[in-house]
Amino acid sequence: MGVGVEAGAQAARSRALAVLRIRSRALAVALLPAAVAVILLAGGSSGHLVGRSWDLARWIMGVAAIVVLLAAGAIALVVARARPAVSPTVAIAEESAPDLYRMVRDLADRLDVPAPSAIALTPDCDSWLEDRTHPSHGPPPQESGDEITGVRSLTPGRSRRTAAAPVLVIGSPFLWWMRVGELRAVLAPVVAGTGPSAHPDIAAARRFVRGLDAAVAVTSAPRGPVFRSVLAGVGWVARLLLRSCRGHAAEMERGVAAAAAERAQAVDYGLRIVAQEQVGLAYAGWDRLLTRVALPAWRMGRWPSRLDAGVVAALTELSRRDRLAEGFASRLGERPACDLLEEPGTIDEATSLLAARLFHGGPAETGPDWAPVAWQEYPEEVVDRKWRTDAARLHRVLDTLGVRRAPDPTPPHHDPPTLARVVDHLTDPTTTAGRADDRTDGRADDRYGEADAVDPYAPDATLTAPSTPAQPEAPAPHPEAAPHREAPPEPEPYKAMAADDDDEELGESGSPHSAALAAGLTAELAREEAATPPISAAPPGQGPDTGLWDDTGLPLFPLQPPRTGRELLADHVTAMVCCAAMDTAGALPGLDWLDGPTLLVNGERAADLAPRVLSLVEDGDPAPLRAWLMDLGIRPEKPVRLV
Repeated sequence: MGVGVEAGAQAARSRALAVLRIRSRALAVALLPAAVAVILLAGGSSGHLVGRSWDLARWIMGVAAIVVLLAAGAIALVVARARPAVSPTVAIAEESAPDLYRMVRDLADRLDVPAPSAIALTPDCDSWLEDRTHPSHGPPPQESGDEITGVRSLTPGRSRRTAAAPVLVIGSPFLWWMRVGELRAVLAPVVAGTGPSAHPDIAAARRFVRGLDAAVAVTSAPRGPVFRSVLAGVGWVARLLLRSCRGHAAEMERGVAAAAAERAQAVDYGLRIVAQEQVGLAYAGWDRLLTRVALPAWRMGRWPSRLDAGVVAALTELSRRDRLAEGFASRLGERPACDLLEEPGTIDEATSLLAARLFHGGPAETGPDWAPVAWQEYPEEVVDRKWRTDAARLHRVLDTLGVRRAPDPTPPHHDPPTLARVVDHLTDPTTTAGRADDRTDGRADDRYGEADAVDPYAPDATLTAPSTPAQPEAPAPHPEAAPHREAPPEPEPYKAMAADDDDEELGESGSPHSAALAAGLTAELAREEAATPPISAAPPGQGPDTGLWDDTGLPLFPLQPPRTGRELLADHVTAMVCCAAMDTAGALPGLDWLDGPTLLVNGERAADLAPRVLSLVEDGDPAPLRAWLMDLGIRPEKPVRLV
């Protein structure tokens, strides 16, 4: 073990010296004109370099030396004052987690390395060491307590050396899902990295690289034309130096990681193999929880306040469904790592709010439009509101498109919010006619394993087909109703967008009705997002590590790309079906830890709804959905309650 550790550490030191040599060369280049100017001045004063040509050379080199020294000083000042990037975390004080600090210090003693200076949590499934010794990252200096005025105390120096160790950043899902022994095994190679990090050459090389990276960020920030022109040269030099030492810095970090991994071999090696399996499982559960459960709540202005506890529920549910993960649930009887915290609920709430800021861009503090929600309140506060809000948006777009179910032009101008209105609009007449011909010929469509007998929810023959927005030249079906109805606000953009969505998103089988409705929903959501007020920054002193990272570019890590028109339409039609099921058949909104919002019919998940909605959206075929509605006793002609 000692040979491997020494080899990795030696490789890291050699690469660190290479980085420092690049820094020394840059300093030498900056001092070269001044050195030449000094030689010329010394030669003139000693009577060796005399004459008009030497006098001119002395003036030129003197001016050049002054300009180069000023430029080098400006670059050095920017590199030294620039604040290096810091990961967004929730700081954990030792008073709030004494057992966790004790475990980390014991682990550092076993590895014979310096203990981390502090511990912080991040809403991610990863752990690392982070250097926060830059003056802008530390607390304000405390006043000296010396009795003799004017004598500098030695306490700040000792504190600075003590705080030179990096900060241990732990993924918060690990604390809730892993057991204490598993967490110690996972953290062993991370804590072992404090040994090579304490070497002066490696620490100096890291500070130089981080300073260059921070200087590039400063020069790239949007500023006025004067500052931009002044900082352009600084940015060019910083990028040149960064490119020169990039390869050496990468090899240095690989050497540090190799030395740390080799040193950690002696600590819980067998348990670390098992713990690595838990890392992958926790990552899968955390990703599923964020994308399927947390994201719908964030979009509704609610943030789940116990995300880490939700990981345990999600992975337990996965163990119940997946036989491959059955053995993982048996570990739940052991002591969880979150017991090392004094108040795990408070820390879970802080990391949950930070996750909402990082992955969704939510505000820094709670408010009327950004409130925490507990898991037991999730079905009512999030699922029910989401479905009814989507259903209301769907009917607003139908009203904008002028979709009517009856030819009666008299007020009221808008049809009641019923599921039948949506199904009739999305039904493709050619598909319905084809299915009627199949029934006439004695053939049945067994796509869903059901025979299409008499359809009790078939559209009435007296209903007029709505106008097709994808054909601008078609006349309005009811010109006599025009004086009694307001003109649609933006029908033409919907028609233009539908022409593209019909082929790109809904495919060749998508009907013009679906394409137009998908385009309308996209435009409506864009208007709602544009009308949302900008998110204010966190007040000073509030939020997780607010002074250490820039929150102007939130969200830093978007979870999903923007939804396509087809996905939006399918989500809104599904929401309308769920609203009809809740209002007419007694169904309930529910929470599935792996799939997010779900519809509970007679206490069971309605897992077969999605393919039937897609059949209506993509193919314009309502028969599978109508058969499903009839089996569950859902009345599509009844109005539903909207938000």
